[in-house]
This record gives sequence, structure tokens and C-alpha cells, in this order.
Amino acid sequence: MEIKDIIVDCRDPERLAAFWSEVLGRPIAARTGPFVWLARAGGPGLGFQQVEGPKSGKNRVHFDVSAPDPAAAQRRIEALGGRRLQEFAASGFLVMADPEGNEFCVIPQGPFDVDDQGHADYLSA
Repeated sequence: MEIKDIIVDCRDPERLAAFWSEVLGRPIAARTGPFVWLARAGGPGLGFQQVEGPKSGKNRVHFDVSAPDPAAAQRRIEALGGRRLQEFAASGFLVMADPEGNEFCVIPQGPFDVDDQGHADYLSA
């Protein structure tokens, strides 16, 4: 078995797909029923499914997206409508939220250390 697609439940799939399209540089490829799909990029597909009701609680699964300069990526993501989640700042990870509040991390493209408690160090470098 392999993971074929990752589906994000959301209230506004057009808006969320547009946000992630810009973040990842993957154009919107299809719209089918309640789904909006980004173009595949050598890995699992990414789709956004319209559901009723807002997100509630912390995600149990989240994306890690890599960037050569996490601070520059943060500024770009914020300009696109995302925001940094300060409540996770002590973790040493750059934890962001998309426009519907789904958490994701921006990590460096190269290696970085994580201690025994799961705290990273790349933001202080």
C-alpha cells in the first residue's frame, strides 16, 4: 500500500486550494464535486474537500513544508493569508496555520537537530 492522496477537509476548498497552490507552487488542476485538486508533483496528490462546520481542535496530522529560508517563507505565507501560531514557539519549530486554521510546519531544507523532548533548534540559527 502507499499514500495516494492527502485530503484536507475545509469550508472553502477554492480559497484553501488557492492558498496552498501559491505556497507550494502547484497549480489547481481539477474540480470534482466537493473537491479541488492541486497538480501532482511526484508525490501524493493534494485535494481540498468541502465539509460543513469549522475546524475544531488541533490537527492530528500536519504537513511539514521545507524552505531554504524559513523566515522568508513565513513572511510569504503571512502575505498569502496564513499566520504564525505563537503558542508553539517554545518548540523551536516554525508552526503556521493556513487560512482555515490547519497547522503546518515550515522547516529548513537541510538537516537540523531535535532534542529528546522533540524541540528543534533551527529558528535560533
